[in-house]
Amino acid sequence: MGALVMPTDTKTALLDSAERAARSQGFDGFSYADLAEDVGIRKASIHHHFATKAALSVAMMQRYRLGLESACQQIDDTHTSGRDRLLALVGVYRDALRGGKSLCLCVSFSASRASLHRDVIAEIKLFRLMMLKWITTVFELGKSDGTIRGVSDPEREAAAALSLLEGAQLAARAEEDMALYEKALSLLLDRTH
Repeated sequence: MGALVMPTDTKTALLDSAERAARSQGFDGFSYADLAEDVGIRKASIHHHFATKAALSVAMMQRYRLGLESACQQIDDTHTSGRDRLLALVGVYRDALRGGKSLCLCVSFSASRASLHRDVIAEIKLFRLMMLKWITTVFELGKSDGTIRGVSDPEREAAAALSLLEGAQLAARAEEDMALYEKALSLLLDRTH
């Protein structure tokens, strides 16, 4: 007997559709009309789930943060060295690029900051704080286990690494060229052993 496939609820379908659109086209690159067509509902029905695009975007960022928190926990659970955790994180950001056609949701929203509601900006800050804290622990581990060379200040290393990951994504997305992502991260990854 095959597995039973459960239908996706409308709210989740809207979040999925909006995230795909935002990650590939930016915050200003989609509308409720686009989502209604993609999900197959009336535009007015979207307001039942998300009264405003700001409310939808807050929900998207909250879900995205929880998803990355979970991914970081999985990395911690499956990788014991700082090097391996850093490499796994680089892979998460690489996968988010989808061959240069997409961005991490946080990066995509950040590029549209002027259009964002303050509540969405607050969620982006929470996301970055969570990532900085986790990346700091990766550099602390890499320093103590010797798998990341030259770590003098794990907190500053984390800030630089997150900026590098996000900037590398933007460069790769702008050209739809994954080689730009790899090249941007090569100096950081050369420090691992």
